[in-house]
This record gives sequence, C-alpha cells and structure tokens, in this order.
Amino acid sequence: MEKLVEQFIHYLAVEKGLALNTLESYKRDLTAYHAFLAKTQKVTINQTSRSHIIAYLLELKNKNKATSTISRNLASIRSYYQFLVRDGHLSKDPSHNLESPKIDKRLPKVLSISDVEKLLQVPDISTPSGGRDKAMLELLYATGIRVSELVSLDIEDLNLNMGLVKCLGKGSKERIVPLGNEAIKSINSYMENNRGKLLKKDRDSALFLNHHGRRLTRQGFWKIIKKYAKMTSIESDITPHTLRHSFATHLLENGADLRSVQEMLGHADISTTQIYTHLTKARLKEVYSKAHPRA
Repeated sequence: MEKLVEQFIHYLAVEKGLALNTLESYKRDLTAYHAFLAKTQKVTINQTSRSHIIAYLLELKNKNKATSTISRNLASIRSYYQFLVRDGHLSKDPSHNLESPKIDKRLPKVLSISDVEKLLQVPDISTPSGGRDKAMLELLYATGIRVSELVSLDIEDLNLNMGLVKCLGKGSKERIVPLGNEAIKSINSYMENNRGKLLKKDRDSALFLNHHGRRLTRQGFWKIIKKYAKMTSIESDITPHTLRHSFATHLLENGADLRSVQEMLGHADISTTQIYTHLTKARLKEVYSKAHPRA
C-alpha cells in the first residue's frame, strides 16, 4: 500500500508538478482510504470494487465531514485508480463514472475597504515583527497572492522599482503581479529597518523571517493574522484567505475586468474567478435595498 501511494505521489510531483501542500493532501486522503479498506472492509486495493469506494464515502459522511471534503477525497481516489490502471497495477478502474456529491457554492467572506484599513493599521511598525507583519498584510491585500506564495517569496522575487512581485503558484506556474504604493512603502520600510534585526544568518534568501531568523511558515502566518483579527473590532471571521478574497472583490467593484483579476490571482480557469462577480452582485443588491426608498 505505502509503496503504491508513494509511487503515485512521485508521479504527481514529477509529471504534474503539483505543489507540496497538494501532494500532502493526496497522501493523507489515500492513506486514510487504504486504512479503511484494510480495517473495515478487509480487502487490498486490487480487490476493491465500486461498493467499497461508496462505503468509504458514506463513512466520511457519517463522520460529519463536509461535502467539499468528501468530494476532494473522491477526486484523490479517482486520480489514484487512474494511475494504478495506467501503470498496470489494476486492470479496471472501480471509480469510473462515480459521481461527486454536489457542493453548495459558498460565497467567500470579504472585508469592507474600511475593515481592511483597520486591519492594516494594527501592527506596531516600531518593532521588527510588527514591521514585518505590516509588510505582509499590505502585500497580501495589494496582490491577492496565496499565503503559501507569500511565505515562499525570496528577496530576489521583488522588483520594488518597477512595482512588481514574482510568485510561484499552483502547478509551479510563475506569474508577475503588480504592487501598489502602500505595499512598496511598507516592504521598503521592513527591508531597511526590520528584516536585519530578525536575520540570524547572513545569507538567508527568504523575504519574511520568523523570530528564529528562518523562513516564516503558513502556520506562523495563520497565528499572526488571527492575533491581529482579535485586536480589531471587525466582526467578520478573518482567515489568511480573507485578504485574497477582498483583493479580488474590491478590484471588480471598482471596474477591473475579470480576465485581469484571473491572471493576478493565478486561476487556471476563469470560472473560479467568476464567483467574485456573484459577490459583487450580492453587494449591489445589499446597497440597493438599503439606499432605495422603495426597495
């Protein structure tokens, strides 16, 4: 089991160029699936049928797993079986034509422009960590990049003179995103006044460092944004993805075209970006109902 899963993960990494977080997600899903087959169904992977997969999906449902989680697990299992058939480990794919559960599309949570301003003003820029945090938050809101992309940035990925940042997105796809003046100012200040105080060794290329002088992690950033969320009076739940959603929505509300926003977000399919148009329509309805005398 472990050998087959490792072969599959290696295939995804080398042939598909998937990101490390995605590979870890596949591995977790498939390890759990194999454990279910062995303990509950008493079968090996080459003995499985459609009914075993359905039994596993029902097991996830009985554990009150979200529909999106169940759907993701099925996608992992499907890809795995396709690989096993392609490589000759199995003669037939039992997951063929198995439908994914329908997922209710939830509109992402977005901050108002005034709430974004509140959040951006919280870090104490007189301290090394506060200066770093201010630069990170400004950069996230200015570019809409993912947190995994943010913490992966190296100094050489920035061109502050031209106002551009280069980041590596999903599937190792590189893109260039413009930076706004406020983000450039905050990053410059962090680089000049704070980064050197966090640095423990001279040659670390990471842009954002933790208090040990090493590259900040996604988990580290999660703790940081949660800390600042508590310090504001903002009622909405703030997650690392909130600023990405806010970036896209505010751009569209102010007249940006969908294709440009798609490119900046690094979405492979424009249908992923279109969810933000639903959000702006919902906002328009809300404004209308509050403002129109006969709404």
